Amino acid sequence: MTDQNVTPFEFKSRLILTELLGRRASTLAELTEGIRAVPLSSIYHHTQRFLQQHHFLSPEPPNDFAYWATNMLNDEIAGERLASIDVTQFVKLSDLRRQFLHLLEEYQSEMGKPRSRDEGESGSTARCPEGEEFHFMGSHIFVIPTGRIAWNVDSFVEILKSVSIHSIYFHMFEAKLRLEKGDNDFSIWLRSAGRPAEADEISRLDPYTFTLEGLREKLLEIVSDGAS
Repeated sequence: MTDQNVTPFEFKSRLILTELLGRRASTLAELTEGIRAVPLSSIYHHTQRFLQQHHFLSPEPPNDFAYWATNMLNDEIAGERLASIDVTQFVKLSDLRRQFLHLLEEYQSEMGKPRSRDEGESGSTARCPEGEEFHFMGSHIFVIPTGRIAWNVDSFVEILKSVSIHSIYFHMFEAKLRLEKGDNDFSIWLRSAGRPAEADEISRLDPYTFTLEGLREKLLEIVSDGAS
């Protein structure tokens, strides 16, 4: 039954086309300049890719920058600092980019390393082995309808039980960070449906500590408790 006072929730999903950007890094300085220059879609790709590809795994995944610094440059300190960035605290990709740059520039300054390639190499700038360069990538994301529409909270719960994990990912992760809505789609809709308590509880979740199936279960637990 439709609630005339509630805007229906349309579940959506997405298709991803990944592309090489033609930019690579062999040193931490080159990684820094790449992060500064690439489009924000690349920052999103390299901080979210692990979760998208390994959606049955938890806990919080590392970002690609941290992985490369640790495993290809053998710079554990740089890797730890990059891995320390909590992506859940950001609602704008531009702010996330600035945080990566801040940590990298601060670390290189401490180590006496250059901040850009134009400054030349000094000190003991680490270089990755040939063939292990960091290749910057981006993603073209196509939003597609699933044909599943919730007319009220009860139907929302029923659809949430069976909709694909890709749809859950889109509404929980991409809406907040890539689309810069400031919150996930589920919480935004639940507030409009007169369910502020459930909306706030979902907003407070750290979705990176769940697998996507685990996240589905948690969402169902929260919303089902409040459904009529």
